[in-house]
Order: sequence, then C-alpha cells, then structure tokens
Amino acid sequence: MKKNGIAILLGFVCAVLVYAIAIQLKTIDEANKTVSGSVSESGLRDEVLKWKERYDNIYDRLQEEEKKLEKVRKEASSDDETSAGLREELKSINRMLGFTELTGKGITLVLDDNKAQIAEGVMPGTIADYLVHDDDLIRLMNDLKNGGAEAISINEQRVVSTTGIVCDGNVVRINGQKVSAPFEIKAIGYPERLIGTLNFPEAILSTLRSVGVVKEEPKKSNSITIPKYTGTISIKYLSKLERQGE
Repeated sequence: MKKNGIAILLGFVCAVLVYAIAIQLKTIDEANKTVSGSVSESGLRDEVLKWKERYDNIYDRLQEEEKKLEKVRKEASSDDETSAGLREELKSINRMLGFTELTGKGITLVLDDNKAQIAEGVMPGTIADYLVHDDDLIRLMNDLKNGGAEAISINEQRVVSTTGIVCDGNVVRINGQKVSAPFEIKAIGYPERLIGTLNFPEAILSTLRSVGVVKEEPKKSNSITIPKYTGTISIKYLSKLERQGE
C-alpha cells in the first residue's frame, strides 16, 4: 500500500509540473505575439531566436515530465496488480489456516454417549467404554485427514493445526471451549473417499460402532458449511531458515 501511495503522490506532482509547463508555453506564445508588434524589424530576428530557444527548452522539459508521468502511471498499475495478487494469496493462506468460513461437499456424522446401554446396567468399570472420549475424537479427526478432509469442525468448533481436544470432567474442551455430547462432526472433502477411509477395519469408527456411540452414520452432503477459526495461532518456536551464503 505504501508503494501505491507514493505512486499516486508522484503522479500528482508530475501532473502539476505538466500543467505549469503548459502555462509557460502559452505565455511564451503570447509573448511572441507581443514582441512581433513592439520591436523593430532589425531586432526582431534576435528576439525571436531567444524566445524560440526558451520555447524549445521548455518543450523538452514538458516531454520529459510527460514521460515521467506515464512511467508513474504504469508503476501504479503494476502495484495494483501486485496488491491484488497478494490479496488472493492471503485469502488462500487464510483458507488453509482455517480463518475463513468454507462451504463445499463432504460428509457429516454424529457421536453420542450410549446412555441406553448405561441405563440398562453395566459393570461400573465398563461405563467409560460407552462414552465418547477425547481420544476417540482425535483418532476420528486423523482418519478424516487421512481421507483428504480439507476442513473439519466438531460442534461448530473449527479444527486447525493447533486445535487441542482434551477431556475436562464430563465434557471435552476443543480450542479451549467446553463442548459436550452429542458431537456433530462435519468434514469438507471428496465424500466417497472420506466415507471409505472411515470404514477401514482399522479405523476408529468400527470400534465406536461396536459400543453404540455412532448415533448418525456418515452421510454425504453437497453443501456443508464449516465456520472459521475464531481463536489466534501463536508462533513461538518457528524460525526462518536461512540458506548458507544469503
């Protein structure tokens, strides 16, 4: 933006110079007319030559300033194109980082504690087997990523590279926010591949099915909206890698 501002300022200055020079040329032209009527024929030639020289010099300056003005216009246009390119690149980065709301085709599924099984009466030591835990959600997120998910959310909490999923009593904290069951999971990506990956025998979904916590099986959708990440990503340990000799 600074380059664009400088270009605009230079363009304004050049335009003023061009205008001033044009006025000078007009003044010289009027002076030529005045001289032709006020000086004697013997001195007219010398006077005209002097004014012509001044005219030529000022005309040359005018040409130079017009070239400068044209150069400034081109630079300003180039800066606009560069800025537009940078804005598009920034949008793409924000999409990848999760700072942009996204809509696309993908899948949804719902996990919930198997309250019915718990209510029927199970051994106290096995109650935890019928609950959805943070480890279950983490493994499911990994399976979705392996299936090519481009964006994921759990109960409208966007899952990004720094998202933490941890148990906090009878709830789960996601991005520092308390989230309780049922867990609605949305993923944008190629639906068939996502579902296929979740259905692998070694995927966590098969285990979750066996304990009855899959309340809604994965289903395809042509329009899923995943909210943007509203937190902040803090960079503490990354550093720029400088190549040798630079």
